[in-house]
Amino acid sequence: MEIGSVARGGLAAHIRAHLSELRDTEVRVAQVVLDKGAELVHLSVSDVAALAGTAPSSVVRACQRLGFRGYQELKIAAARQAPAQAPSRDRDPAARALADTVRAAREALDGVATTVTPERLSTAAGLIDAATRVLVVGAGLSGAVALDTAYRLRALGCAVDAPADPLTAQLAASQLTSDGVCLAISHTGATRSTVDAARGARRAGARVVALTSYARSPLSESSDCTLVAGGQDLVFGLETVASRLAHLTVIDALTLTLLGRRGAPAEAALRLSADVTVDHSY
Repeated sequence: MEIGSVARGGLAAHIRAHLSELRDTEVRVAQVVLDKGAELVHLSVSDVAALAGTAPSSVVRACQRLGFRGYQELKIAAARQAPAQAPSRDRDPAARALADTVRAAREALDGVATTVTPERLSTAAGLIDAATRVLVVGAGLSGAVALDTAYRLRALGCAVDAPADPLTAQLAASQLTSDGVCLAISHTGATRSTVDAARGARRAGARVVALTSYARSPLSESSDCTLVAGGQDLVFGLETVASRLAHLTVIDALTLTLLGRRGAPAEAALRLSADVTVDHSY
């Protein structure tokens, strides 16, 4: 990996996106890197190994598995990152919750440019542009993102289906043809109903575009094009707002890319959408 390919503020997002690819000892190394941030420049490979409770060789392997040539290259990348805002230590629970939520959202958005490349975004837009029908699937908190996605694609003139019921979604996926696309959205990339729908679409001959927070997951294994963005933190077993903001940001970028590809027909569809919106406004 070229050090410059990790955008300022994006090292944490890159590491979190690839956590699922690491072994247990390597995960501990990655956590040390995330905790220390730019302070890593003051630590040797032995220091990191001691903090992670492992051997220096494991630190080097973790760095290489994350795409760096070694610890030194990762340390340089860490030094180039903007200083991270520390978690709030405010005694007021509401003030602390607000500050920590805003910080997590900012970090997730800053990392989008690191984990989603223009080339991958263009590939996803190309698959959707060529499709005669697009099936959008997502469950739980990703269901809201799926509905937003379907609305935006429909406003561009795409033929879209976004069933809220998972059984209907799987049925729709199995009925796709080779000129269809399934756009599957899942924070973990392991939601059974979403993954099953993506696999059903693949079996039917359709292409699959995935939007998830993990570079490696059951969903990404079933995908022709995977867009990775979002935070990994959970609150009460639910993903934070950070991942949904990152996913919505990617969807906005995807629809803008699609608008550029489709040109006049998409612009005409947008005008129709605007007319409908006006009709429902006071």
